[in-house]
Amino acid sequence: QGRGLSPLGGAGSHPAPGQGLAGAGAARPARARGGMSGPGGELHPRTGKLVTLSQGGRSAARSQPGQEFNHGLVLSREPLRPGRVFAVRIDRKVNSWSGSIEIGVTALDPDHLDFPSSATGLKGGSWIVSGCSVLRDGRSILEEYGQDLDQLGEGDRVGIQRTAAGELRLWVNGQDCGVAATGIPPRVWAVVDLYGKCTQVTVVPGEPEEAEDGAAGDEALPLPQNQSRPDKFPNSLSSMELSEVVSNAILSAYSGSLLNVSLGSPPLGEGPPGGGGAPLTSNDALLFHEKCGTLIKLSNNNKTAERRRPLDEFNNGVVMTNRPLRDNEMFEIRIDKLVDKWSGSIEIGVTTHNPNSLEYPATMTNLRSGTIMMSGCGILTNGKGTRREYCEFSLDELQEGDHIGLTRKSNNALHFYINGIDQGVATSLTPLVVYGVVDLYGMAVKVTIVHNHNHSDRLRRNNAIMRALSPDVGRRALEASGVGEPEPERLLFHANCGQKAAIINDGRTALRPHATDDFNHGVVLSNRALRNNEVFQVRIDKMVDKWAGSIEIGVTTHNPTYLQLPSTMTNLRSGTWMMTGNGVMHNGTTILDEYGHNLDRLKAGDTVGVVRKEDGTLHFFVNGVAQGPAAWNVPPNVYAVVDLYGQAAQATILDDMDLLPLPDDLSEGNNQLSPSSPSSAASVSDLRFHHLHGANAVITNGGRTALRQNCRSEFNDAIVISNRALRDGELFEIVIQKMVDRWSGSIEAGVTAIRPEDLEFPNTMTDIDYDTWMLSGTAIMQDGNTMRNNYGCDLDSLTTGSRIGMMRTAKGDLHYFINGVDQGVACSGLPPVYAVVDLYGQCVQVSITSATGPMDNSLSTSNVTEKSFPIHSPVPGVAHRFHSSCGKNVAFQDDGCRAVRVAGYCHGIVFSMKELKADEVFEVKIEELDEKWSGSFHVGLTTLLPSEVPYAATGLPASLLDLHSKATWLVAGSEVRRNGQLQKQNYGCSLERLGVGNRVGVKRCADDTMHILVDGEDMGPATTGVAKNVYVVLDLYGRVTAVSIVSSTVLEESDGTKPPSVASETYSEEEEEEEPTPCENEAPVPPAAMEFLENHGKNILLSNGNLTATRVASYNQGIVVIAQPLPPGQLFQVQIDFLNPQWTSSLSLGVIGTSPERLNFPATACSLKRSAWLLQRDSVFHNSLKICENYGPNLDTCPEGTVLGLLVDSSSCLHLYVNGMDQGVAAQDIPTPCYVLVDLYGQCEQVTIVTNDTPALGGESSDPHSQGDMEKADMVDGIKESVCWTPPVDMNTMKTCEYHALCARFKDLLLLPDNYFAEDPKFSLCYCESCHKLRGDEAYYKRGEPPRDYALPFGWCRFNLRVNPQLEVASTCKKWHMAYHGTSVGAVRRMLDQGELGAGRRDPALCPSCPSHSQGENPGVLAPSPAFPTPLPELGREPRSPGSQFRDPKSQRQHGVQVAFQVCVRPGSYKPGPPSAGAPDPPDPRFSPAELEWVTKEKGATVLYGLLVRVE
Repeated sequence: QGRGLSPLGGAGSHPAPGQGLAGAGAARPARARGGMSGPGGELHPRTGKLVTLSQGGRSAARSQPGQEFNHGLVLSREPLRPGRVFAVRIDRKVNSWSGSIEIGVTALDPDHLDFPSSATGLKGGSWIVSGCSVLRDGRSILEEYGQDLDQLGEGDRVGIQRTAAGELRLWVNGQDCGVAATGIPPRVWAVVDLYGKCTQVTVVPGEPEEAEDGAAGDEALPLPQNQSRPDKFPNSLSSMELSEVVSNAILSAYSGSLLNVSLGSPPLGEGPPGGGGAPLTSNDALLFHEKCGTLIKLSNNNKTAERRRPLDEFNNGVVMTNRPLRDNEMFEIRIDKLVDKWSGSIEIGVTTHNPNSLEYPATMTNLRSGTIMMSGCGILTNGKGTRREYCEFSLDELQEGDHIGLTRKSNNALHFYINGIDQGVATSLTPLVVYGVVDLYGMAVKVTIVHNHNHSDRLRRNNAIMRALSPDVGRRALEASGVGEPEPERLLFHANCGQKAAIINDGRTALRPHATDDFNHGVVLSNRALRNNEVFQVRIDKMVDKWAGSIEIGVTTHNPTYLQLPSTMTNLRSGTWMMTGNGVMHNGTTILDEYGHNLDRLKAGDTVGVVRKEDGTLHFFVNGVAQGPAAWNVPPNVYAVVDLYGQAAQATILDDMDLLPLPDDLSEGNNQLSPSSPSSAASVSDLRFHHLHGANAVITNGGRTALRQNCRSEFNDAIVISNRALRDGELFEIVIQKMVDRWSGSIEAGVTAIRPEDLEFPNTMTDIDYDTWMLSGTAIMQDGNTMRNNYGCDLDSLTTGSRIGMMRTAKGDLHYFINGVDQGVACSGLPPVYAVVDLYGQCVQVSITSATGPMDNSLSTSNVTEKSFPIHSPVPGVAHRFHSSCGKNVAFQDDGCRAVRVAGYCHGIVFSMKELKADEVFEVKIEELDEKWSGSFHVGLTTLLPSEVPYAATGLPASLLDLHSKATWLVAGSEVRRNGQLQKQNYGCSLERLGVGNRVGVKRCADDTMHILVDGEDMGPATTGVAKNVYVVLDLYGRVTAVSIVSSTVLEESDGTKPPSVASETYSEEEEEEEPTPCENEAPVPPAAMEFLENHGKNILLSNGNLTATRVASYNQGIVVIAQPLPPGQLFQVQIDFLNPQWTSSLSLGVIGTSPERLNFPATACSLKRSAWLLQRDSVFHNSLKICENYGPNLDTCPEGTVLGLLVDSSSCLHLYVNGMDQGVAAQDIPTPCYVLVDLYGQCEQVTIVTNDTPALGGESSDPHSQGDMEKADMVDGIKESVCWTPPVDMNTMKTCEYHALCARFKDLLLLPDNYFAEDPKFSLCYCESCHKLRGDEAYYKRGEPPRDYALPFGWCRFNLRVNPQLEVASTCKKWHMAYHGTSVGAVRRMLDQGELGAGRRDPALCPSCPSHSQGENPGVLAPSPAFPTPLPELGREPRSPGSQFRDPKSQRQHGVQVAFQVCVRPGSYKPGPPSAGAPDPPDPRFSPAELEWVTKEKGATVLYGLLVRVE
């Protein structure tokens, strides 16, 4: 075909018949002259800064395509002629980026244009087609238009046309895509943006003028009937240098109806020969199919799918596309809504099943044929995992607003995309006909199909290459012509703000009105860009205590007018610098871990600020103190941004910002030397990482920081090198900032004489075989070969925070420095070299250290410690506040210190912000009265958590007298009431007599009494038995309409100012005199200073003086740690306060060997992989690896009230204590110091540090039931049977034990009258392994007079029976012996009716050993022992407790079951003897075989004590 083309375009400009191409070049010579051959067809010489022109201005290429994705803008040399098509051919694409070519027109003259970074940044009359959207001046005016430009490949052609009628049309491969916009001015230039994947284009001839359109179709020669029409030109043609005439001939042959095909798919009704090609697909828009899962609701023209009842159901949410996917077609969805109740989340993939005939499964992974799904971070094929770790992202961790897409390539490869980033090939064997499928599973509730895959203002959270919206271009030209508005002078907040934020006070104040309901969506931006050296400063006005995290501040290049605001600003992946906590993030990635003061610890009244200096450095301020440079090379025209996140509820812009200092030594002190540098003559400020580096490396922070991307899926290809050669005696030092435990090996460092421009970066630097010296582990390597082992340091042993330095001396010796210490000469005779670092294996991120660098803030913050930041309060000396939860008629003033009832006479309930400490007075002053009402205000204490008020079904009552949902003690007038019930009259001074100016206080004393104070005078105890964790509650009722707080909390001196206490000194003396190791009968007591650290998981709320930790949301993110190290030999204990049966699993606890002050907590403690020892369930974990099983009781079965403790003994061994009982050594070699960690996971929602003495082992108890088992309370000859303290019986394990519940369900199936059993079910005990270990039960006990051994029925569950009160033996049965009698299920009711073991045909016999040892057919056979030590297998074999079968009504599973009775038998009434059916195997060592079975002949000698059930 190529040889049949004439270069001159005469009569021979079409190929011979049968070749498939026909042209009209001979008939239309004007086309060749008028297409693009004139001046208008060339590109303008002024271009984007990365563009290079060639071929006489007809070809444009973007330089550095692997490092840069924008600045590729080109324009036509001349304005477009009406009707003329300006077309380009895509010559080259790369796969590094998302997005591709963009094309359009602009009214801006390129001779005077200030080129933006991308076409979508053009303003002043610009129309751009991007993806499948049309934008005008950067804002979308039309979506789902024409072909998707992102899907075009090399060789494809795209053109733009302005018609004489002012219409804008797009042409793709010669096909008119229709009108894109109207009202285009007559003078416009064509615009082409070499963006993203598109790196090179060439101008080609376009379509004819409109007057010639008719001739084009008439003169085109038709194709033969059997010749298929390609949808784009073959690569062989596109790579040739064709003349304009030939190109015109080809275009005319394929114009009009001949080009009516869809890009990337065959024409409708056609297909490859033989039918073996791709399936026939429709041109219809991609929507969800009407047939879907049973809980799915479709909306938005079938583009949106939502799962009904998301809090009740987690599956049946499958949706599919309405047609098969085309080759290379992107199927992309946006996550609109998630719920936090379930585990697991959205799943997406493809299936060969036709939705019309498919019977939808509950979840798509249940399908066992033709289905490929991405679930979590893995790939499932037909429901089975084929790739466990497909990508670094997990679908379960995506948030609302994230995008997920997939594409089936023409080579049958399936690719998934997360926020526009290609995750690579998931499978290369995708079937030809597949439908897109989405499973709205678990957390995923609502999604929407996205047809615009490259919209410029779309939020791509994880796409690090999304471009920032450029500042307005052409502004100077517009202002010169008098067009445009003047820039506002005063800095205010922009009206476009987060969906949960509001702007008030004429734009000066931003707030989250419902800060206690949500913790994010509070982003606000400045109304204009910041000028150089202009400080933007805000004051924190209000905060809430419910959430973790707080205010974040920074700058962004995004214009707030067009920005789609994210939930939090750190989710933006472009043009954004934020200070969050005490770190700095750039585009969502941390660039400084420890920078300045921690914003999470600021209080109301504190100020934060940000400034961009002229040199491009970014500085932050906290309370007016500069924190030092945070970032470099920040572009101009950035907008200030504040994220009212977490605790931060309101902030106001301050106008006195010009008073803030801008010290030169903070930003321009580049001549400062690193303190660790041995050189004092040369400056190291210009040492950076070179912009050339390995494929997986990323350079940030102005060249000071290097990191390896995809660190969990890639371990090499991350070499970085210094930007210049090292000077003699100059130290190049880096600090390790981040590591992962996934790989072996770690950082490698050294030097090379190879210039960065000449270096072809290998996988690892030790692959270089010339002019390179590296330290790898302890080995010095030259040119890839080991020249010396056992050098003075081991790089593989370094951890986060370690510093590594390299220095070449003037003699040519190479020295390494570890944490500033010279390790000696590594090698000699080196030429001038560059420093090189290989971010290999475990090492992920490093930064260069220097005096002005990112890792040394000593010059700017050395005098700015945390204690130097005063806590500003709007009311001096007032620390108490009202909680934001209140009655509907209450309004707060003075930052929560004043409460006013604004309407009516009731609905005025208010609470204190925090729990009231012991002997702490909460006092208010009456401010206003309204005499038209009678009655007065009420005051008291309540256990109701104010934070739970918004979630209560009924809300707060009108009056405090009606608050009965939680325990409430109050004084109304002179009456004292508890939960509304009158407790005392004529108490103290009547509150109804008080007037304006009177003060009323409430106090909870250490003796659990409540006192009321009037004008400072204590009225005495109002009530007793007040709970410990209580809040103050007031009711602005009747006459009293306003009160203000006049009290402050108990002052607690900081550690730095506390004098040595007597207690601490005494403790130290005792520690010297007496070894504080725990003995058998006495557990150590934790020091009183122990409390939870303020740094904790984001779902934790601390209260009760940081002694109580509560998880307030979800089931994870509940890690808390103790602020002080755990001293050796001291026991630290916490009590489980509250369990939520909605979840599974429960708390875990352990110790960590690193300081928790700056620890970033993962979602669960089991994810801690460095210096962590964790007790979880019945196992012990070290750095997330299980090191011990079957240790102690199962923590998941611990009920409320359980006290758990940790102790590190003098041998550095970790012990677990359960209710004061040592469970033995859990782990060894625990470091010193170590910190206790508790993970409030799953069911466990609240714990409290135990500060009082643990009950001594074997100690007395005033509660007759306090030890949970009746026989444990019996004293025999002064011997106490109980050897450990157990929780109160009402906190028994029956609440959480599944085995107990299973046995109880079987008992219910027997339909036995309830009157036979003890009324209180708490006397029923489970003796499964977890329960009896939790209680610390011994295997054997003594009972009766004289005492005799019996064994506990391990493996059984006992339901206590009610003793017949008419029996005379009822009061003396405690002096009887204990034994067991096995029986059949059918005999249980008969024996219960008799109340004892009835005399049968044989003499009654008993056994003290095991229920299964007693004769089932003989009602008098008893055993004293449950076949210790392995009763469970033996019981199943013994025929003496006949087994039965039953089906569990809950699980519908079949179980084997045995029943027996625990029996009290009168001493002297029975005769011990050998077992009638042979001794058990193995024998019970506690009982003699000659006394294993007891036989009794006396009626009335036995009393049924409990019914025993054992289920297989």
